[in-house]
Amino acid sequence: MDAAERRIVGFTAGSHGLVHTYELSIPILLTVWVGEFSTTTAALGVVVTLGYGLFGVGALPGGILVDRFGSKPLILACLAGMAGSFLLVSLAPTLPVLAAAIAIWGLTASVYHPAGLSLLSKSIDRRGTALGYHGIGGNLGIALGPLATALLLLMFDWRLVTAALALPAVVVAAYGVTVDVDAALSPVDGDEAGDAAGDGGPDADSAGDGSPGANSAGDEPSEGSSGGTKGEVSLSSIATDTRLLIAGGFLIVFAFVTFSGLYYRTFLTFLPDLLGDVLGGLVDLQLVDPESPYADQFDVGRYLYVAVLTVGVFGQYLGGRIADRVSPERGLIAVMGVLSVLALLFIPATGTVATFVAVSLALGVALFTVQPLSQATVAAYSPSEARGLSFGYTYVGIFGIGALGSTLAGTVLTRAGPPELSVVLAVIAALGALSATAVTRFATRRD
Repeated sequence: MDAAERRIVGFTAGSHGLVHTYELSIPILLTVWVGEFSTTTAALGVVVTLGYGLFGVGALPGGILVDRFGSKPLILACLAGMAGSFLLVSLAPTLPVLAAAIAIWGLTASVYHPAGLSLLSKSIDRRGTALGYHGIGGNLGIALGPLATALLLLMFDWRLVTAALALPAVVVAAYGVTVDVDAALSPVDGDEAGDAAGDGGPDADSAGDGSPGANSAGDEPSEGSSGGTKGEVSLSSIATDTRLLIAGGFLIVFAFVTFSGLYYRTFLTFLPDLLGDVLGGLVDLQLVDPESPYADQFDVGRYLYVAVLTVGVFGQYLGGRIADRVSPERGLIAVMGVLSVLALLFIPATGTVATFVAVSLALGVALFTVQPLSQATVAAYSPSEARGLSFGYTYVGIFGIGALGSTLAGTVLTRAGPPELSVVLAVIAALGALSATAVTRFATRRD
């Protein structure tokens, strides 16, 4: 990658990390808000559901906006919105104001994934590697963001902590303003386009001919400083682009990302409790007063949970490297097969601490290896001019339909137990492998 591409990767990876930092700091803050606003856990659950719901369903209109206005303005708006929402959280005098602030966070954060991934898929030659680094940023936010929030709450008032959390978004946005997207967006000649199709690189037509009125049926416009726009977007153009996606077999790609989202949410939902159940009593790490409202954040199971999320950075890097060397959809077949096997091994591995930790960490690596491969597949099987829309649909599947994994995990654990849930996970991964196989046979590459 050249200097311009590295700046784009740094900007998007930092933004990605912050999205997930804010997402997972909210559950930590719930322990304070119950007493602060003299409310119930149920009421706060509604507040959080509102924010998370908008975070999921907002991805589709976010993708539409990306195709209209370009990626960079949307990412900057996302960062500004997240910073503003957490400032409003820090000042919230009542529960309704807090609910409004969390809703603003969900709405503004929802545009990030279609915007960031569209920009990377169009502007970086080594697409897989870029997506891997982008995923590493997200994993660091997932693993370290809530831990940092909990540690800050031990030392400072929650209003000061939430105000401080707004500052990193301002810093990354200021850096993003200086990132020159035009410098990284250039036409790919015929030979390079052929190579890109094989290794997950950007589309051959990603720079277009500069025609301002181009649409999904013709040449796309110049990417411009905004990271890719296509003129006016209307219900008619959205319908046309959707039909274009479906005609190329994008529904099969959508089926895969939905299965991957179900596995992700199901696995991560039940994992903390299971880790605590298996490891509880074996290791005693007491860092805070047991009477502290934050004590639950420091049990040994949560330490291993953070470790599982942290080793995911190696999976992100591995997935990115694979996507640059083989067609990403073929890589997904293998990785989903590995996830199916690991799910079946998870319960037998609880026999000893060593095997349990080993399988847990292996699952962390494999789970996050899927992400850059999946994102590269979405980019490969969607036209460049509808890239934002394609990632919008993708994250409705991953975060929207995939959210049912939490209900699935709770239902299976309530009616059966962890062994049965591991079988369910293995089946979901197997269905994901089958859908990835179907992509290779029935869908049409657009690179």
